Amino acid sequence: MTSETNSGGGFHIALIGAPIEVGTSEPGALMGPAALRTAGLVRALADLGHTVIDHGDVVPDGPAGGRGLDAVAAWTRALSRVVEDALAGGALPLTAGGDHSLSLGSLDGVMRHCARQGRPLFVLWLDAHADFNTPETSPSGNVHGMPLAALCGEAGFPPLFAEPAPPALAPTDIHLFGLRSIDAGERALVTARRVGVTDMRTIDEFGVIAPLRQVLGRVAARDAHLHVSFDIDFLDPSIAPGVGTTVPGGATFREAHLIMEMLHDSGLVRSLDIVELNPFLDERGRSARVLVELAASLFGRRILDRPTAPIEAVPSDMAERA
Repeated sequence: MTSETNSGGGFHIALIGAPIEVGTSEPGALMGPAALRTAGLVRALADLGHTVIDHGDVVPDGPAGGRGLDAVAAWTRALSRVVEDALAGGALPLTAGGDHSLSLGSLDGVMRHCARQGRPLFVLWLDAHADFNTPETSPSGNVHGMPLAALCGEAGFPPLFAEPAPPALAPTDIHLFGLRSIDAGERALVTARRVGVTDMRTIDEFGVIAPLRQVLGRVAARDAHLHVSFDIDFLDPSIAPGVGTTVPGGATFREAHLIMEMLHDSGLVRSLDIVELNPFLDERGRSARVLVELAASLFGRRILDRPTAPIEAVPSDMAERA
C-alpha cells in the first residue's frame, strides 16, 4: 500500500462510516459501520501498527430519508468529498457501510483524486453480483445493483455527481471477482463493455491465486491506483450470514483470507470499501468479526513473516487479453 506511513512504519487509514441503506429494499445495512466498530475494526488495524483516524459517519447532502436515485445522490456527493479529502491528505480511505450504492460516492472521490494526480485507476470488485444494472435493466430497481453502470456513464441515470464530474470510469478498468449471480440485462452490458470477470466457475477450476495474480499484474504494469470494493456477499453465506443478498456457493474463509493476504503483499491497494453488512440479519456479530479479520489480513496480519515475491507486471499484449 502506498498511502503515507506513520513514524512506526504503518499506514494512515481514514475510517469513513457510510450508514446508507437507501440503495436497497432490505433494512439494516445502516447499522453496518457501527457493527464493524463494535467488532474491533479500529483496534485490529491499530494493533498492526497503523494510524487509524475514525472520521465518524458521513451525513448526506440534504434531508435524510427516502430511497432511490435521488436519495443516493445526496450520499454520493457527501461521501465523495470526504474520500477525496482523505486521499489528498495522504490517507488510505476505508469506507465502511452500508449498502453497495455507497461506492458511487467513494469511487467518485477516488476518480477525482486520480484525475487530479494524472494517475490511472483500476477497480477490483469482490462481489457475488456484477452491480452493472441500469434503471432500465434492473428487475428490482435497487440502486445497490447499479453503481458500476452509473460510474461508467451508462444511460438512464439522473445527475448523481457534483459538477464538474470526472471522466467516466472505463469498464475495461474494472474486474469482477467472485461473480455468481447476474441479471440478463446486465450480463449483456458486462459483455458488451468488456468488463473483466473472474466468476466462481473460474475459481472452482483454477483457485484464486492465478486469476488474482493476473489482475494485480495489470495494475502493476500501469502503476495504477487500486480501489478494492469488498461486498460481504462475496463470501459464502455459511461463513457470513449478515447480508440481505445471500447467494450460495461463495468464497470460503481461507480463499478470502488468501485474497486479502495477496492484496497486502502486492502493495497496490490505495482505497477500500467494505459493504453490505446487515447486523439485523447476522448471528451474534459473526459476520462483522469475519470482516474485521479479513480487513486485518489485507492490512498485514499474518502468521509468520515470509519473503514476498514482487507482483510481475503483465506484458501489454497479455494485459489486453485479460
